[in-house]
Amino acid sequence: MSDNAVDQGKRTWLIATSCAGAVGGMAAAVPFVSTFAPSERAKAAGAAVEVDVGALQPGEKMTVEWRGKPVWIVRRTPEQLKDLKALDAKLADPASERKAYPIPGYAKNGARAIKDEYLVVIGVCTHLGCSPSDKFVAGPQPSLPDDWKGGFLCPCHGSMFDMAGRVFKNMPAPDNLEVPPHMYLADTKLLIGEDKKA
Repeated sequence: MSDNAVDQGKRTWLIATSCAGAVGGMAAAVPFVSTFAPSERAKAAGAAVEVDVGALQPGEKMTVEWRGKPVWIVRRTPEQLKDLKALDAKLADPASERKAYPIPGYAKNGARAIKDEYLVVIGVCTHLGCSPSDKFVAGPQPSLPDDWKGGFLCPCHGSMFDMAGRVFKNMPAPDNLEVPPHMYLADTKLLIGEDKKA
């Protein structure tokens, strides 16, 4: 038998405090670890967004949020579509060939759209991330050329985009407005954020 007698009261106290400490540590760790899981809002921000464009009239724009960014859906008029063809010589990248913002194959055309009538672009200037203003009315206006055909003007540094979101030459914005992945679920029902049927 050992010369040192075991103090049972001390042993019980040590075991009890160790268990209480472990339980307390677990109680503190569970909320901390749960903060690593994405919130419902964060999950929704990355999810595809369904949009009904049936009420959108020619010449009107609507904005929806996808991944925390504004996505513009513009229903272009026949005149606006006709004017797109005449602008190629004034644009920095008329065929959307630059690779910084790759364009989906289904929007690699003059209208940059699945259906020419509807433009779908992320409404963020490719220069410094400002949101351009609508300048859909054609003709001379402040800060715009006299032969303006309609489009978007970034108020921050003056970048101009046509009605297909293509940037004009010699502008601060280096690229056209980004076309997000999207597809039509029905004639006037869009799904922004996905472009392949599961």
